[in-house]
Parts: sequence; structure tokens; C-alpha cells
Amino acid sequence: MADEISFLPLGAIIQSFKVGGIDIVQGFPTQELYAEHNSPHFGATIGRVANRISDAKVQLNGGKAYSFVANNGPNTLHGGNVGWGKRVWKGPKPVGVRKNIPGIEGELQGGETVEFTLTSEDGDEGFPGEVLVKVFYTVGKIVENGKEVTVLSQEYEAELVGGAEETVINMTNHSYFNLSGKPSIEGTVVQLTTDSYLPLSEWGIPTTGPTTYSKVPTTTPFTLGAQEPDFDDCFIVDPSASPSSVPIDTRGLPLNKLVSAYHPESKIHLEVLSTEPAFQFYTGKWIDVPAVGGAPARGSRSGFCVEPSRFVNAINVDDWRSQMLLKKGEKFGARIVYKAWKE
Repeated sequence: MADEISFLPLGAIIQSFKVGGIDIVQGFPTQELYAEHNSPHFGATIGRVANRISDAKVQLNGGKAYSFVANNGPNTLHGGNVGWGKRVWKGPKPVGVRKNIPGIEGELQGGETVEFTLTSEDGDEGFPGEVLVKVFYTVGKIVENGKEVTVLSQEYEAELVGGAEETVINMTNHSYFNLSGKPSIEGTVVQLTTDSYLPLSEWGIPTTGPTTYSKVPTTTPFTLGAQEPDFDDCFIVDPSASPSSVPIDTRGLPLNKLVSAYHPESKIHLEVLSTEPAFQFYTGKWIDVPAVGGAPARGSRSGFCVEPSRFVNAINVDDWRSQMLLKKGEKFGARIVYKAWKE
């Protein structure tokens, strides 16, 4: 595991993911450099609430108002100033071997699994309730169509254990992928599983329910150029499903392929799968990281993100609210799987 994929206690970060000799995720050589320079959230586990909360406030626990830091215009982004991606977790703790990942055919070669844990205190960044959260990473290989495929599975589990009767939660991983082995994602061929998305306001808050994305045909392969197409959008996996039918723990749902990508020069392929109902697809327009610690500078479009999650700002939309509402005695859960191989 350590040769190809590595993790860090800070943010339960995915630090490296090597395929065919190329590290396909953006990162830094040391944890200290992440602490100083990781404004894009490279590889980080995002919480307590991934993406945006409109007007930096919610109502919970019988109509009580909770306010958070507005760190993205008028909104709260990625859990506040010190979200879970900037906390130091306990781990990685080896917890045995998993030979099977639900939704992945075949038995894993390897399957080593590690656990990270974090206690998010009552009042953490303004959020109510003490939450115990776990991230399990499983690494292995399978053979598909004669190709050796590296599998990285992530499983999230969180429980409200005290301090409030309910809280809000939405977790994801913020890895930036670059399959080219070069400074830019230019030339990457991408295909999404859906063309349904949530139209957003200027500050990234959905203005309506699922609508057809019309700028690019997303369900057939398209190529990322030097600057276009530019994405920072929340796509909906199954727009025919009722948003209120999404359980707080999606781990029992089917594992759906969200995005396929490959680069014709490097011959590296990536698939991102998840049990989650939505995903943010972001082509990295705002990346701005200096050259530090032997790592090169990273600029605009040096990586793309696929962030599986609940609907953006669900807690503030009546029909979507239950997707993010974690009550005492329940468990939040989700699964994300990366599959990568070289031709």
C-alpha cells in the first residue's frame, strides 16, 4: 500500500495515488506543507458539511438558529475556517483486510484497510452536537478485462453522540486528479454518468431543482481543453428519484459510476464510483499553489475534482433537508471508490 497510495493524519488526506509510475492526485511531500499551502483542499476529507451552506446559517433542534463563519462570500464552505480537512485525525490505524468492496466485482488482491477517527466537538465551527467520525480506506487490486486495476475504497461513518438531538453532516473527499503526468489536465477525455445538475447562483447555491446541463453533452466523452469547458457544478445521479428518499446512510445503496476519465498520452484511466446521490465536478480553475518543498507550482486546471455528496445546501431546502439531517441514534454513512489503471 505504502508504495502506491499514502495517507496523512491531517485531514485524513489522500497524499499520493500512483498508477503506472504517475501520481494521479495533487499533493505535497509533507504534512507541514499541506498545513501551510493547501488552500485548494488537495486530498482532504471534507466535513462537517462539504460544499456550501447558504447565508452561513441553519435551523436545527426545534427551530434553533445556528450561525457559522461566512468564508465563501455570504456562505459557509467546506465546514468553516477549520473544517475536518484541516483537523489532525487519529490514524492511520491498520484494521485488517477487506477482500470485498460492495459493488465491486471480484475479490481484491491485497485489501489492506486503515481507519482514521476524529471527535468533532459540540460547537465545532459552530455546529451543534458531538460527532464521532470514521474514515476507512481499503487498497487492493482486481483484474478487469485483462487489466490490473488499482482500487481505493473510502467508507465514511459518523454518529451524533451528545450535545444535541440533531446536527447537519455532508462528507466528501477533495482529491484533485491529473492523469496526464503534466502540469495541466488539458487533453483529458471525460464522461459523466448524468446530464442532470443543480443550477447555481453566483455564490454556488442551487436556485432550483435538477435541470438538464446544456453547455456540453456530458454523457458522451468530451475533452478538457486548456481553459474550457469550465466546470464547478453539482450533478445529480438520478433526477427521477425523490431527493427526500436519500437515506442518511447511503452505504446500502448501489455503487454507481459517476465519472470516467482517461488521458490518451499517458494511457491512464480513472473511474469514480459512489453510493451518494450527487457529485461536484470541478475543473480546478482557482488552483493557485506556489512551488514548495520540491513540489512544482500548481495553477489553474492542474487537477479536476469529483466530490460525491448530498445535494448542495440540502439542509436549507425542505425537500432535500433529510439528506443531511443526522439525528441521535442514527449513523451517517457513504462510500466512494476510485478505480485506476494504465493501458
